[in-house]
Amino acid sequence: MQERLQEGPCLDAVWEEETVRVEDMRTETRWPRFAAGAVELGALSSLSFQLFVEGDGLGALNLYAREPHAFGEESEDVGLVLAAHAAVALAGAQQEQNLRRAVGNRDLIGQAKGILMERYRLTADQAFQVLARVSQQTNRKLVDVAEELTQTGAVPDAG
Repeated sequence: MQERLQEGPCLDAVWEEETVRVEDMRTETRWPRFAAGAVELGALSSLSFQLFVEGDGLGALNLYAREPHAFGEESEDVGLVLAAHAAVALAGAQQEQNLRRAVGNRDLIGQAKGILMERYRLTADQAFQVLARVSQQTNRKLVDVAEELTQTGAVPDAG
C-alpha cells in the first residue's frame, strides 16, 4: 500500500530517517491515506527500520501491531538489532545471486565461444573478439549476444 500511495513510515525509514515509530495510526497525520488504510486493515501502530545494504539497494524492516502504542524504546533497540541482521542476510543473498549470475553468464559466453571456435576454426581469443565486436556493433550486452548465438546457432546481425 505504501508503494502504491507513495507515502508511509516504511518509505520515510528508507529515504529520510533510520527508524520511524507510529504510536497510533488512528491519529497519525504524516501519511493520512496510508494511516487510514492501515487502520482499515487492523494495524494500529508500527515500527520501521532502514536496512543498511550495499550500493543503491535500500530496504526497510517493518513491524505492525493491532494495538496502539505497542512499540517502545526496548522494541526499537531489539528492532535495530534485527534490522542489522536482516541487512547482513540480505547482502549475503544478493552477493550469492550475483555470483550465480556471473557463473551462468560465463558458461553462456563459453558455450558461444565454443560454437564459433568449432564452426569457424577460431581460437578462444578470436571467438571472444567476434562476440565483443558484435556486442559493440549492436549495442547489446555481450552475454545477450552469446545467449542468442547459443539459442539460434547464428551470430546476431550487426547490421
